[in-house]
Amino acid sequence: MAAALLGGLAGCGSPTSEPPQHGAPKYTGTGYEKEEDGQAAAKGSGETGKRGQALPQGHRSKRAARGFSLVATGDLLIHDSVIRQARADAGGSGYDFSRMIAAAKPMASGADLAICHMETVYGADGGPFTGYPLFQTPPQLAHSVKKTGYDSCSTASNHTLDAGAEGVGRTLKAMDAAGLKHVGSARSAAERKRPAVLRAGGAKVAQLAYTYGTNGIPVPEDKPWLVNLIDPERIIADARAARRAGADVVVASMHWGTEWQEDPDSLQRSVAGKLTASRSHGRRDIDLIIGTHAHVPQAYEKVNGTWVVYGMGDQIAGKMNDPRGSMGTAARFRFAPPTKRGHGEWTVEKAEFTPFLMETEPRQTLVDLATKESRSSGNAQQDEAYDSIRKVVYSRGAAKDGLRMVP
Repeated sequence: MAAALLGGLAGCGSPTSEPPQHGAPKYTGTGYEKEEDGQAAAKGSGETGKRGQALPQGHRSKRAARGFSLVATGDLLIHDSVIRQARADAGGSGYDFSRMIAAAKPMASGADLAICHMETVYGADGGPFTGYPLFQTPPQLAHSVKKTGYDSCSTASNHTLDAGAEGVGRTLKAMDAAGLKHVGSARSAAERKRPAVLRAGGAKVAQLAYTYGTNGIPVPEDKPWLVNLIDPERIIADARAARRAGADVVVASMHWGTEWQEDPDSLQRSVAGKLTASRSHGRRDIDLIIGTHAHVPQAYEKVNGTWVVYGMGDQIAGKMNDPRGSMGTAARFRFAPPTKRGHGEWTVEKAEFTPFLMETEPRQTLVDLATKESRSSGNAQQDEAYDSIRKVVYSRGAAKDGLRMVP
């Protein structure tokens, strides 16, 4: 089954929504994250949470002690132009990605739990650092992400093996140093067995992460734990193990889908159906699925009563041939505890999203499209992105299940 699933996912065809422009590579199932031609040569919920401005560090409100809020965002895709911008933002000494993603800080720092997706692996201290097609990112990204308010990041992607085992090791070491939890890739068999376990409100939350493949780079036979590949049976087994270890909520981060396709493909739908249908002792095995990889926002949908975010789009990316590569969403969920202490399931009592745009000119900057300022700016690019994102997010009936847009 694993072979069939991976073969189907890796064999995704070329984008159907919009053909590549002149000079752009055709998607072959081995990656389509190239910047726009010439770009590489161009210049560089009302309630405060764990690090909310209204509450001191470590303090939690009475409500947060009962339930918890979770925020998740899309791919951190560090192109050459993004690296140059981070260099400029650091004043030419080191790299600082904080300003670029500052728009995400209020929601990330205000949530009880904030999750990112670390799409690319890190280069050695001092470089060299590279973008597409084999990414090696400045390790300072980990510090910037932590500073923004994130607690944990999935690291399973089609670029996890771009720099081999060394790249995996460098990435996880830098994330450890920054205080970021991580899951999806590992340095040992023992590390692979451990999900990212985090405290949020009164809950213990386990995060799992998997990818459809690694762009044709084989996973070493003697190091199969380097990256987690999608296999529904394995994912369910991991979720049950996390539950036995005491997890109240299990979140699965999935790097999957067909790039540049807004509709979830057949494998996304099939895997989502299997994962959300799986139950043990009358309780769901997986409580939330959050997706990355497609580079365009995809739909939110309740499947078998469980929220699935098929794709959140990119959070950071350079300018690509398809303008949708600069669009993304933040998924925001409020979990409520069981009605009887120690019994039953935690449930999502509120589902929300925020549309974002990564502006690439005059300098790369993340913009929250749901704020009053952006809605009244008269910026045609922002207006187009706002309409496009809302349309696709609601395209599978999420509005009737209570999904709402918030800044």
